[in-house]
Amino acid sequence: MFATKVSAFRLLHMTSTKTGGPSLSVAIVAQNEQRTIADVLAPATELADEIVFLDSGSTDRTIEIAQRFGVRLYHQPWLGYSEQKNKALDLANGEWILSLDADEVMTPALVDEIRHILCAGIPADIDGFSIPRVLFIGDTPVRHGGFYPDAQLRLIRKGRGRFLPRIVHESIVVEGRVGQLKNDLLHYAYEDIEQFSQTMDQYARLSARHYLEQDHGYWRSNRLNEVLHPLWTLFYRQIVRGGLLGGRLCWRLNVIYAGYVRKKVSYLRQLTDSTSIPR
Repeated sequence: MFATKVSAFRLLHMTSTKTGGPSLSVAIVAQNEQRTIADVLAPATELADEIVFLDSGSTDRTIEIAQRFGVRLYHQPWLGYSEQKNKALDLANGEWILSLDADEVMTPALVDEIRHILCAGIPADIDGFSIPRVLFIGDTPVRHGGFYPDAQLRLIRKGRGRFLPRIVHESIVVEGRVGQLKNDLLHYAYEDIEQFSQTMDQYARLSARHYLEQDHGYWRSNRLNEVLHPLWTLFYRQIVRGGLLGGRLCWRLNVIYAGYVRKKVSYLRQLTDSTSIPR
């Protein structure tokens, strides 16, 4: 009789979630994302039992739009990429957490896939799932030249994963095994190529700071590396990773990306030289 009651309780708990399985939280950090946030939240509400929305000071309509979707709204001054996202993870109550950027949109197929795996039951040794991600420039997807599948570990078991402490290019590490989902996450990161170029320059400066702090300066700041690494990057992404199939857009993006690789070296050398000057 007791076992029957326990089973009934578990069944009631499972069917009370939107997936029919363990509870799911979606965690989003945002600042001034009115362009994309409604598209991000609409599919999230179909899947999540709660949406943790951590805003770092939006001055546009981001908060107004988010509140229409019944999010749990929090405010937190910017802590840095990793720290801000870990803060959102800590605020989530679900047994599983899906960490999304405020410009990442789940496809209907991805929503169905996540619902299915949670409902069907996940092996105890799996603590996370990676999701393939499609980069968009404006409304144009980029599926060649190293920009796809760009798999991101985003769906994790509560308490079993954290974003590594990095200045930029933060990523999650989990304790157990990582599975791979099949359906895409759509990344509406850039309105145009100019915005992509500006962001790559910003990332190059942040990466240089990271390498300086980690004492990775000698080869990374070497002038020979400044020449060879960008050339190899352009060749690899255009030839090996099929950038030629992506046409003019992919070529322009990979030229900018190779420039980003070169700038990382140049900015790191500038930082290294400035910190070595006697005071």
